[in-house]
Amino acid sequence: MCLVVGSVVALGVAIEHWASGYIGAAILVLVASTGLAQRSLYVHVRDVSAALSTNDLEAARLLVARIVGRDTDRLTHDQVAAAALESLAESFNDAVVAPAFWLLVGGLPSLFAYKATNTADSMIGHMEERWRMFGWAAARLDDLLNLIPARIAGVLVTIAAGSGFAVMLRDASKHASPNSGWPQAAFAGGLAVRLGGRAYYDGLLYDRPNFGDGVAPTATDLQRGLHMYLRACALLWLVVAAIAVASCLAGGAL
Repeated sequence: MCLVVGSVVALGVAIEHWASGYIGAAILVLVASTGLAQRSLYVHVRDVSAALSTNDLEAARLLVARIVGRDTDRLTHDQVAAAALESLAESFNDAVVAPAFWLLVGGLPSLFAYKATNTADSMIGHMEERWRMFGWAAARLDDLLNLIPARIAGVLVTIAAGSGFAVMLRDASKHASPNSGWPQAAFAGGLAVRLGGRAYYDGLLYDRPNFGDGVAPTATDLQRGLHMYLRACALLWLVVAAIAVASCLAGGAL
């Protein structure tokens, strides 16, 4: 794991060192943008929402299977909406907030380190015993790197929703992950719906905790969730822009 992370960090350092002038800056921005999946996440969830809105449950199941790990072949209309919302919530942190955070903290090297760790965690973080130690290292490092971003993501969602902060604080710790519960509980509270609960993974039923006090989400709630996601993204980039401007002004003052 150290070799993987070290290699991508070295690549990030080399790119930053090589890039100079306006062309170099443009290349730097282009490379950095590959670490963010804001639009692709929106498009995937929007497609699920569109299928649900036309009552095409089979299409919705196939589409949501692209973004979730659970079994989708017997999901109901509301369960598809819940699965899509949970993926949207968790990926808001993993694919948007955390990459932006680490890019801001340490440039391309820290962004690449985060993406390599997050990818390794999703691929081998819970694999068979043969890869247990390597998977354990990826999972624990991913937990550490998401510790601050996940909480920022949750706060941004509750601000975008105008509610849900109390639910987030109450329910975030229910999740098995130290980080995933924050954006999921924030989405549940912000939309006043219930997320989590029982789900099948590889044919096995898992009794997961519930997040929120509302009823099961519908296609309408999924659409509301997408709008809330866009507002949270806008808030994130406003914060990033403010920090960038403040940093430039501080540098100029020196």
